[in-house]
Amino acid sequence: MTRLDRMWAQLKARRRKALIAFVTAGDPDREATVPAMHALVRGGADVLELGVPFSDPEAEGPSIQASSERALKAGTRLADVIQMVAQFRATDRDTPVLLMGYLNQIERMGAEPYAARLAEAGADGAIIVNLPPEEAVPLGGALRARDLALILLVAPTTTTERLRTIADAASGFIYYVSLKGVTGADHLDPGAIASRVAWIRAASDLPVAVGFGIKDGATAARVAASCDGVVVGSALVDTIKRLAAEPRSIPAALEKQAAELRSALG
Repeated sequence: MTRLDRMWAQLKARRRKALIAFVTAGDPDREATVPAMHALVRGGADVLELGVPFSDPEAEGPSIQASSERALKAGTRLADVIQMVAQFRATDRDTPVLLMGYLNQIERMGAEPYAARLAEAGADGAIIVNLPPEEAVPLGGALRARDLALILLVAPTTTTERLRTIADAASGFIYYVSLKGVTGADHLDPGAIASRVAWIRAASDLPVAVGFGIKDGATAARVAASCDGVVVGSALVDTIKRLAAEPRSIPAALEKQAAELRSALG
């Protein structure tokens, strides 16, 4: 059983929903990321998503785009992000860590070397925003061979036929993008989300996590009622931006924010 599978099983036994926390690696500098990761876990995060900074993050809203710019300015590259995972894993053997990025970054390294380096560092899988499920076989195979998950995204516009393709290629969980557009958007409709999550469950036995537009505990609780976990990113990234000039204060603020989200989820 993988670390991610074990986490889902434990949460199911406790009737709890997963809090999946996203931060951009290297924001506001490379030294800030690992302390931020540990702080989120102390606050109650069950899974960590590390965004790999990219110059053209097409799915991201203004907050996460700006965080990528700050991280790139700090010199953060994919190899640095993998090293951050290894550093985190030295003192946390239990919390699943996923890298979230774009296929362009992996193509430079190659699917096999990428998967090998993730496994060596102690990562648990990858979320590749712009990876078509029809083209997921090489990377998915390289990851599965090392017991790593390939998390794929389902959008409000995804067709039933395409959902079947995604369900066949995905592992770990399915990430439902609750809104059309980019991260950080508003106007969540919990009823519509519940309907789409039920539709996904009919096609796959994998857990379903919902992200995009979840900014506070109240929203997280409403969305979590119909899914297995929620992803919070822009709200955490905004906290980092607010405290970028005082990076030592970032961990305490993130821990408090995660604790508030965890409390709302129950």
